[in-house]
Amino acid sequence: MSSQFSGVIPPVVTPRHTDGSIDTASLQNLTKHLLDGGVSGLFVLGSSAEVPYMTNAERAQVVSTIAEANAGSVPLVVGANEQTTNRVIEEAKRVVDLGADAIVVTSMYYAIGNADETETHFRSIHSAVDAPVFAYDVPVRTHFKLPTDLLVRLGRDGVIAGVKDSSGDDVAFRQLLLAARDIDNFDIFTGHEVVVDGALLGGAQGVVPGLGNVDPRGYRNLVDAAASGDWAKAAAEQDRLADLFEIVYTPNGRVSGGAAGLGAFKTALQIMGVIESNTMSAPMQALNEEETTAIKVILERNGLV
Repeated sequence: MSSQFSGVIPPVVTPRHTDGSIDTASLQNLTKHLLDGGVSGLFVLGSSAEVPYMTNAERAQVVSTIAEANAGSVPLVVGANEQTTNRVIEEAKRVVDLGADAIVVTSMYYAIGNADETETHFRSIHSAVDAPVFAYDVPVRTHFKLPTDLLVRLGRDGVIAGVKDSSGDDVAFRQLLLAARDIDNFDIFTGHEVVVDGALLGGAQGVVPGLGNVDPRGYRNLVDAAASGDWAKAAAEQDRLADLFEIVYTPNGRVSGGAAGLGAFKTALQIMGVIESNTMSAPMQALNEEETTAIKVILERNGLV
């Protein structure tokens, strides 16, 4: 079926100076790094951006900075991250005005609803916002798994343009791919960095990989191999990326889970000279010298430094 969005759309991390302020120069350089790596789009203000830690002014600064650096090269898919419907609508209108080509929306959180309320939530946002809406299935954050039948119904009715799946539920993901196979312009992305080849084989339109900040070209090569039907090449590239993903395990419990994964991406980008600092949003801690050394070893064996 026809597709509006496909390929590699990494969730852009947010560089900060050591004083905690947004590092716009590094963010511009990171955007260039991603575009040079052949990405198909940029997911702005997602979990990898540390969006819950941002002030409204910082969110606007990040979207504006990336929009300027991108200069229309690829679509900007921007998270409208708020707890309830009216707050999401307000945030979505703001990011569309700042340059978003599509928005990404979770179910409600903190105020957790049921399936009926969630359907009303998405339909209300679609009616109020002049941009395609992607459903973001991330129950680890929302404590609510988006039901497959709801997603398919919203897709058939044109309420949502697709799904960014970070549920970790591979059975439900495959069921969604099967159920939505005949829906035009309904694009499904996996957020799983290490099973992208399988997701593409099952019919996914692309990937939103946090690790894509570090190695966008690797994910582009994987997607291109899959598109050409060279599944052996796709699997080999996925195996290499799975090895690169080992960077997220280097902290070994010293910091929180979020600080470990995102901190590893930032530390790798710092080692590669893409960003200035691996500073995290407070109160998260940055990775230390020992962890940085371990990450460098992994980058070296994957040819990135």
